[in-house]
Amino acid sequence: MTMVCARFLVSGRVQGVHFRASTREQALELGVQGQARNLADGRVEVIACGQMQALDQIERWLHQGPPAARVEAVVREAIEAQAFTGFAVR
Repeated sequence: MTMVCARFLVSGRVQGVHFRASTREQALELGVQGQARNLADGRVEVIACGQMQALDQIERWLHQGPPAARVEAVVREAIEAQAFTGFAVR
């Protein structure tokens, strides 16, 4: 089982709508480690590391987000494996 990492950039109404905390809950349910943080341009950056299937699931979830969010786009890029413990909200 190979651990892979991806960086997701989520745009739309994704700040101030419980997006990062909801992403953390989803990630922990899926066994995904990493972090979510707000960017100055209004997007949310999510770094996720785990099994490929789990990253595909978190990506599908990111397209929806929590109820108050309005996701316009999710951009995914593969990144080098990184070591995370748990899932942090920054």
